[in-house]
Amino acid sequence: MISRFLFHMGDRYVSKWIVLAVDILIVCVAFVLSYFIRFNLSFNFDIGKLLIQIPVVALVFTASFLITKSHRGVVRHTGIKDVYVIFNSVCLASIGIIGFILGNRYFGFINDFSIPLSIIVINSLVSFLSLIASRIVFKITFESLRFSQGKSQRNVLIYGAGESGIITHNTFLNHAKMGVRVFGYIDDSPKKIGKQINGVKVYSRKQITPHYIEFNDISEIIFSMQNLSPNQMRKMVDTLVDLGVRVKTVPPVEDWINGELKVSQIKNVQIEDLLERPPIVIKNSKIANNFLGQSIMVTGGAGSIGSELVRQICKYDYNSLIVVDQAESALYDLQQELKQAGFHNFIPIVGDIRDKNKMRLIFETHKPSRLFHAAAYKHVPLMEQNPYEAIRINVLGTKNLVDLSIEFEVEKFVFVSTDKAVNPTNVMGATKRIAEMYIGCRQQDFKTKFITTRFGNVLGSNGSVIPLFRKQIEKGGPLTVTHKDITRYFMTIPEASQLVLEAGAMGNGGEIFIFDMGESVKIFDLAKNMIRLSGFHYPDEIDIKVIGLRPGEKLYEELLANGENTLPTYHEKIMISKVKDFNYTKIKDLIDELCVSNLFLKDNVVKIMKDIVPEYISNNSAFSKFDKPCGTKTKSGKIKLEDFTAN
Repeated sequence: MISRFLFHMGDRYVSKWIVLAVDILIVCVAFVLSYFIRFNLSFNFDIGKLLIQIPVVALVFTASFLITKSHRGVVRHTGIKDVYVIFNSVCLASIGIIGFILGNRYFGFINDFSIPLSIIVINSLVSFLSLIASRIVFKITFESLRFSQGKSQRNVLIYGAGESGIITHNTFLNHAKMGVRVFGYIDDSPKKIGKQINGVKVYSRKQITPHYIEFNDISEIIFSMQNLSPNQMRKMVDTLVDLGVRVKTVPPVEDWINGELKVSQIKNVQIEDLLERPPIVIKNSKIANNFLGQSIMVTGGAGSIGSELVRQICKYDYNSLIVVDQAESALYDLQQELKQAGFHNFIPIVGDIRDKNKMRLIFETHKPSRLFHAAAYKHVPLMEQNPYEAIRINVLGTKNLVDLSIEFEVEKFVFVSTDKAVNPTNVMGATKRIAEMYIGCRQQDFKTKFITTRFGNVLGSNGSVIPLFRKQIEKGGPLTVTHKDITRYFMTIPEASQLVLEAGAMGNGGEIFIFDMGESVKIFDLAKNMIRLSGFHYPDEIDIKVIGLRPGEKLYEELLANGENTLPTYHEKIMISKVKDFNYTKIKDLIDELCVSNLFLKDNVVKIMKDIVPEYISNNSAFSKFDKPCGTKTKSGKIKLEDFTAN
C-alpha cells in the first residue's frame, strides 16, 4: 500500500509545498546532526539553545528555498541543474544565518543567541548532501516502483555515447510514462567502451549480437549522433538491421523544439535517409533573382512535386503565386498548411488544365511571368488501360498551357517531365515524351523560354513504391515486387523540386535538363531493407512476392534517349540533354491530329503516338502489336523513322 501511494504521488507530481516542507524538515534534522558531529556524537552541548536555534535556521532556509525556487523542481526528474539550485540555496541560507547572528548582536532580537561557525559550516555540508540524497532516493524509488507496478517496458540501446546520446537518455528519463529503459550505449570510441554514463554501460558494436539482443529483450536501437552523412548512416544501419530491432534516429540539434529534444521527434529511420549518395544541395543559386517581383503559376500545385515547389517558392520574394489543381481536398490541405506556416501571399485555384477557357481566364487575370507545369497523370499501369485520359492531361493539357503561355507572353515555362519519357515502353511515358516534343516545336521563334526537366522516381510521392511497401508491412506482408532485377533511380521530393527551380532559373529556352541521380536502386533490395528497418525478419516474418512486370513497365529506366548526350552546367548535378533534331512541322501536325482524334478508340490513338515517337516500343502490353521495326513504314504507310530527322 505504501509503495503504491508513493508511486501515485510521483506519477502525479508531488506538490511544491510538500517538497518545501520535506526540505525544511531535512534541514532541521541536518542541523541537529551537525551538533552531534561537532561534539563527537555526544550530548555535550546546550539542548535548550539548540531548540531556540532550530526555528531561526528553519525560517532562514525557508526564505532561501523560496528565493531560489528549489522546491519547484520535479523531484523524480532531478538533474544537474537541480543540484546547482540546491547548492545556491544552501549557500544563501548559510550567509543568511551568519547575517542574522551579526544583526542580533547589534539589534538584540534574541537574547544570548549565537551559533558556532563550525556548526554553520557542518550544517551546510550535511544539509546539501541530505537534500541531494533525498531527491536521488525518491527518484530511484519511483523508477523501481514504476517497473514493479506492471507498466510496459521497452529496453533500448542508444548508438552514440556523446552529448547528443546523453541528452536522448535524459529525455527518456523525463518521460517516465513512456516505459522506455535505456539499457546501454553503443559507441565506436575505445576510450568510452566499457565505461558507464549515468549508470548505463557503453558497449562496442561487436558486443551487440543477436544473442545479446534476445537475452536482454532489446526492441530498439536509437541513433543519436550529429552530422552523420547518409553514406555513414547506411553503413551503420546495414550492420544493425539483421538484429531484428527497430532502428530510430534523433534529429539534428537545429531541429529540436526550442533547443530541447522531444520524444515525439525520435523517428524510425526512413529509407530516404539511406540514399546511396550525398544529398543534392544547391549553392550560389540563381533562383532568388529569377523570382524577384515575378508572378508565378504552378499547375498540379497540390501534388507531390507541385506542392513542394509551392513550399519552396513561398520562401522567396515574388509578386504573386497562383496554385492551380483540380484536386479540391489536396489543394485545401496545402492552403491550410501554408497559412499555418505563416505564408499568405498565394492564390489557390481549383481548375483543370484540359479546360482551356478556365486556363485562359487565369492567364488574363493574373498574367503569370513564370509557369511551372507539374500537373500530370503518372501511374503507368492505370494509364496503359486509359490512354484517353493520359493524352487529355499529359498532351492536350500541356498543349493548352504552352499555347496560352505564348499568347500571353509568359517569360519562362518549366515543364516537369520524367525518365519514363526516354525510349518509352508505355502510354504514360509516350505522352510525356510527346509533350516534350510539342514544347520543342513551339520553342521556335517565340518570346517564351520553354525549359524541360527530367528525373526519376521520387521517394514518398503519391503512389510511389515506398508508401506501398509501408502499407504492406503494416498489414503483415508480403511485399510485392514486379521483378527481382528491376531497378529505379530515386531522389527525395525536396531535392527534385529544388533542382526544378534551379533549372528554371538557369534555362535560356529549348533545353532538356536531366539530373544526376546517382546509382539506380534495386527494388528487391529496397524492399528487404524496409522490412528490416521496420523490425521484422525477411523472409521469416515478412516475405517478398515477385508478381511479374506490369503492362508497359521497364526493368530499368534511362535518363537519355538513343542518340542523346549531355552538356555540363555550372551545377555538377544538372546537365543539358542534346536532343536529336526532328522535323518540327510534321511532329506538330501529328500532335494536333492526336489531340482531335477520337480518343476512345485506343488502337487508333496508340498508332498515332507510335508515329510521333518512333522509339516508343510497348513492353508486356496489348499495344505491342502496333510496334514497328526501325526504318520501316508505319502501318498507315505515311511516315518513316528517318522522316523525323531534320535535313
